[in-house]
Amino acid sequence: MKIRILAVLFLVFVLSVIVAADMGVLAGPIRALYDFPNGDKLGHFCIYGLLAFLLAGAFPRPWQWGRLSVPIVTLALLIFSASEEYSQRFFPVRTADIWDLLCSWSGILLGTWLALRWKNIKIHDAAQD
Repeated sequence: MKIRILAVLFLVFVLSVIVAADMGVLAGPIRALYDFPNGDKLGHFCIYGLLAFLLAGAFPRPWQWGRLSVPIVTLALLIFSASEEYSQRFFPVRTADIWDLLCSWSGILLGTWLALRWKNIKIHDAAQD
């Protein structure tokens, strides 16, 4: 239950970062990412990766298609991140960038994979007790 609360709180944080960026009022460590080359790419990777890890760990319900099984929250994050990146075209202080999107997607996929590995190990360890 604690991971679900943490996942939802981090989602609220990410949404607030997006709103602040759209308004051009990013502050603190998030703003500092833009001070070095490709820092925003690292931010996309880390923020979306951590969000995917928390959400996939908290809400692992899968979507099945044949042998493919992916948490529904992962698919939602992939779509959300693409929509958010596209929406930047409509904000004068933002710039839509395919590399930002690819970094976001990479973070989402790695975060999901790590969460599923962690859940599998945790379930496996509990079965041995």
